[in-house]
Amino acid sequence: MHEKEQSSVVSSEKLEKQKQETQNTLTLVHEFPASRFTDKETYKAEEKALQEQLFHVQQAYFHQNRRALIIFEGWDASGKGGAIRRVTEKLDPRGVRVLPVAKPDEIDQAKHFLYRFWHHVPAPGNMTIFDRSHYGRVLVERVDQLASDAQWQRGYREINEFEETLHNSGVRIVKLFMHISAAEQRKRFEERLRNPYKRWKLTAEDLHNSKQRHHYIRAINDMFAKTNTPFAPWKIIDGEHKWQARVEVLRAIVEVLSADVDIVPTPLDEDLIAMATQQLNITDELPGI
Repeated sequence: MHEKEQSSVVSSEKLEKQKQETQNTLTLVHEFPASRFTDKETYKAEEKALQEQLFHVQQAYFHQNRRALIIFEGWDASGKGGAIRRVTEKLDPRGVRVLPVAKPDEIDQAKHFLYRFWHHVPAPGNMTIFDRSHYGRVLVERVDQLASDAQWQRGYREINEFEETLHNSGVRIVKLFMHISAAEQRKRFEERLRNPYKRWKLTAEDLHNSKQRHHYIRAINDMFAKTNTPFAPWKIIDGEHKWQARVEVLRAIVEVLSADVDIVPTPLDEDLIAMATQQLNITDELPGI
């Protein structure tokens, strides 16, 4: 092999090694749980308990006219959809809305990128879940050059101002990033491809994005560095183990939304209680909280 060819091979190998070293490295300080669920019964019991707590939180938000915005970001096939299903499964559907965020249409492309998200800010007493979000400006739009350098670089400030405005108006914000390794992502892609009932989940965009992983890592780390604010901090969820991830998602949401919030049920009017007990012929004492 000629010296020039050998140098080219070495450079190529060095670049590949750098990609491999960066593709799973997140700079935001985080700790993943050391324990994993080993049996379904234990996992389901923990999940059920957290879902019940979240339902009580939702009831408190409804009666107290509070608002919550839950943002999901993460790798393709990292378990966002499954986690969102567990979050909403026991909630009153009248008080929660899930917004799946796709590529903006031509009308939205002609407007400021935050325009379409303002329309989905939760109303008083409600929760809204973004399945992907306004962070597309500094992730996919940056990596695939769908936004100019000036646009995505300005996006960090615009996003922080957007979220701070929501926070100052009483919206509690939870931001979750579902993280999986490149190897686990490839495994899940293959599982989808081999299962006729899940094959629809695998898209050309998924495959394209996975090839850009080293670029996404840089974009994700910049996102953490510039948008991990006191009023809307990021929480990284280890998506490698689905059971553990779903429980950690529920736990993170409950912790943020219940902090400094009175979860005790709103008492009924005494006259209404007296009327109901008389009409229903209830003579024993009603249970307390």
